[in-house]
Amino acid sequence: MLAKRIIPCLDVKDGRTVKGVNFVDLRDAGDPVELAWQYSQQGADELVFLDITATHERRKTTVDLVRAVASQINIPFTIGGGINELKDADILLNAGADKISINSTAVRNPKLIDELAATFGVQFVVVAVDTRFVDGRNYVHLRGGRDITEIETEDWIKEAESRGAGEILLTSMDHDGTKNGFDIHLLDKINKQISIPLIASGGAGNQQHFVDVFEKAQVDAALAASVFHYGEILIPELKQTLQENQIPVRL
Repeated sequence: MLAKRIIPCLDVKDGRTVKGVNFVDLRDAGDPVELAWQYSQQGADELVFLDITATHERRKTTVDLVRAVASQINIPFTIGGGINELKDADILLNAGADKISINSTAVRNPKLIDELAATFGVQFVVVAVDTRFVDGRNYVHLRGGRDITEIETEDWIKEAESRGAGEILLTSMDHDGTKNGFDIHLLDKINKQISIPLIASGGAGNQQHFVDVFEKAQVDAALAASVFHYGEILIPELKQTLQENQIPVRL
């Protein structure tokens, strides 16, 4: 069985790492370059860097900051935010990205998934999906969760896979920042419908939440932010707990 991955996420705004609850009330969580170095040293399997206001502010991801983070780590590095065309992805790849994450742009222009997969390979393309439960259904949200669409989450994820997404990063906006656990029901449902890796995001509050999401939803990776940024969970201890629960991890 493949090792399960633990992925810290750096949500970056104005050059600083931030974290909120349900995508609002952001507070400072530290210097992204320093945090990236710490996570690389702690044994994180990958790192995700999301420029969370790039799309909303209609600008590109801050390449200099990406380059600075990449210089401090030796683990796979995914970057998202403000990627609208192949050229943007190429610039980030040259700045140190191993993968790119697209979200709002992919929904508005699904052909971009096809183009990125054809140009760089499916392993390079992560499609991030922000979802919220509304009137009995899960709907895709855009621009950092600001805009609801009429697209149902399950339908969109299946289309993204068919177009060449190599991985899905699924964030439950209802669970995000609450520390009440991942949306296991939704993650399990989605995971049974796709054949590419699924990364769980939104809701991690303690080590048991990671055990639960790997055991019950069989996801390939679990992503978290604040519990790592504020030292509430240390990655070496988390991996030890997962191993004790017979969940395969890289120590």
